[in-house]
Amino acid sequence: MQIRRFGEKEREDNGRFRAWLRRHSFVERRLKAITQDIEDKIDCTACANCCRVATTQVTDKDSEKLAKFLGAKLGDFLRDYTVETEDEGRILKRNENGCVFLEGNLCSVYEARPHTCELFPHLVKGTGSLLSRLWHMPDRAVYCPIVYNTLEAWKVETGYKK
Repeated sequence: MQIRRFGEKEREDNGRFRAWLRRHSFVERRLKAITQDIEDKIDCTACANCCRVATTQVTDKDSEKLAKFLGAKLGDFLRDYTVETEDEGRILKRNENGCVFLEGNLCSVYEARPHTCELFPHLVKGTGSLLSRLWHMPDRAVYCPIVYNTLEAWKVETGYKK
């Protein structure tokens, strides 16, 4: 997988870039516009790496919405489709292909997908400031072409030097 190779190669530099951004001024609106342009050019259904690689935390609200969408009782949904982890809390179960709801490259519960999936990759939209969301981006750049390409474009936009 080419994105993994590129992302791993840039992982340390992306971490330095994240720290560099904290110490420099930038126009957040401009960075978000760059990101939106990149998002608009990439078809996530051609990739689906986020569903294959990342785990998905689910809130109580997500669980209720998904259970209703599936026509299941909440307790049955939690038992059949989620697992409680020490590190992340409640997450969607995974199988050999990734997320339990991934079918090919498509989400079988897309209309009721968890909130974190709606916001992914958390560059244009997300909770907290853009800088706080950048904490996860060096890892996400290893599997998400949007994140990788966005970080590279931001480096150019902000005048960051390796």
